Amino acid sequence: MIKSTKYFIVVIFLLIGVSSCKYQRLLKSSDTTLKYEKAKEYYDEGNYAKAMTLYEQLVPIYRGTEKGEEISYYFAHCNYNLKDYIMAGHYFNKFANSFPNSKYTEECSFLSAYCYYLDSPKTSLDQESTYKAISEIQLYLGRYPDTERMEQCNELLDELRKKLEVKSYDNAFLYYKIYQYKAAAIALKSSLEQFPETDSKEDILYYTLKSSYNYAINSVYDKAKSRLEVALKDYKTFVKNFPESEYNKDVNRIHESIIKKLEPFN
Repeated sequence: MIKSTKYFIVVIFLLIGVSSCKYQRLLKSSDTTLKYEKAKEYYDEGNYAKAMTLYEQLVPIYRGTEKGEEISYYFAHCNYNLKDYIMAGHYFNKFANSFPNSKYTEECSFLSAYCYYLDSPKTSLDQESTYKAISEIQLYLGRYPDTERMEQCNELLDELRKKLEVKSYDNAFLYYKIYQYKAAAIALKSSLEQFPETDSKEDILYYTLKSSYNYAINSVYDKAKSRLEVALKDYKTFVKNFPESEYNKDVNRIHESIIKKLEPFN
């Protein structure tokens, strides 16, 4: 049984070695027709890495021909299927620009934008790709206003904007956590202005009030009055928007403290 297993393993390695040698000879071959056929064969088998290498060799050879269009299309898809979304997006965009009348043009224009969406990172990281994805999807919709992908695009845009919304709030709240109350109040208000329909509105207004209040009570006497008045204004904004908030106990405590601290100035 052990000898049989060893024999099987040896055979497998020999077959892999033979296959690898055949592929290396193919790469060095000048037979472009065979490369073209094998590239499609590898692609259909899901062996995108081997197919991509062959397609990469064939792109400049068949440029400007009917086959060149197909090769460029599958080359972009190889990158996509290998999850190299930056390069895939680049080649999908290049295809759309190089073959504006192709039956694949709209698909490639969408996939170019979609690759930026797939490359968009989690909210704790820089969101440059998220902004780029939004821009590219909007550009795609501008070019194809009647696209059947309209609903999908709108869902992607909602998801990307939500990510920016969360990132904006997290960045602003970080100032609060490190006791930078002036910066926190400014950043929180800015976040709300940018995303007025955010699900975090109650939290934003609450921490804006707390930031303004903490900033005011830690101010020098000459500036305390004006800063307490800002905190009072933030209190009124909060209760107007959320009169039944779960934060009301703390909000009312802050309000009483603001009024008491303002008394010497009146």
